[in-house]
Amino acid sequence: MDHIIENSTPVGDIVVHYPRLRITLEKLGIDYCCGGTKSLLAACEAAGQDCQAVLDALKTSLTEIIEHNETDWDAAGLGGLVDHIVDTHHAFMKEQLPRLEALLIKVQHAHGAQHGDMLEKLRSKYSSIRSELEPHLMKEEEILFPSIKAIDAFMLGTGERPVIHCGSVAHPINQMGHEHDAAGAALADMRTLTNNYALPPDACPTFAALYEGLEAMEADLHEHIHLENNILFPKTVEMEKAMMNGTV
Repeated sequence: MDHIIENSTPVGDIVVHYPRLRITLEKLGIDYCCGGTKSLLAACEAAGQDCQAVLDALKTSLTEIIEHNETDWDAAGLGGLVDHIVDTHHAFMKEQLPRLEALLIKVQHAHGAQHGDMLEKLRSKYSSIRSELEPHLMKEEEILFPSIKAIDAFMLGTGERPVIHCGSVAHPINQMGHEHDAAGAALADMRTLTNNYALPPDACPTFAALYEGLEAMEADLHEHIHLENNILFPKTVEMEKAMMNGTV
């Protein structure tokens, strides 16, 4: 391994250097996106996992992984990473948020008598995360991301020096980070409400589609937040510092 994984390794760094290990971490319930700055030991403790067992699982996964031509976003330019996030993760979320809301309504109507309390709580939590995510995506696309791309272009010598109207790009980045934390907590709550998306015996195909869609949304959002919290945002802050210091 080029980068040694130890108890003290920030869990977000593990996924930055070995992107496909996010699958192993997901299965073990270890938060690598919102909690990406935590050490592996702290993340394991938070997830109720034995750290040595997790280390062994990660090492086993690395030896079993067949190399794919997966983009190394840690080495990619910030402009390209922004485009990838918008075209892949924002596009996915904009499509799935209304779709899953519609499925939730159908499932409530069909199964409210048997599972009304759980479904009402699930819909409330889902409505909350949707109402937060949609303006979050808009703020990133209209305010934060254009600033990041402008800084990147200037540092590459392909654009003029940008004026950051909020004083520093770190300010909206901090706000996005708080919103990521809230989204991560909401995802965890939905997983708890649904008993890890375990379908009840009387579940219909729509119920199954709802749970499958919610799990897909969770996985996509984890990847989305990881790319921003662990790669895009830290690199942007450093690049802005270099720009302000004149170290182009």
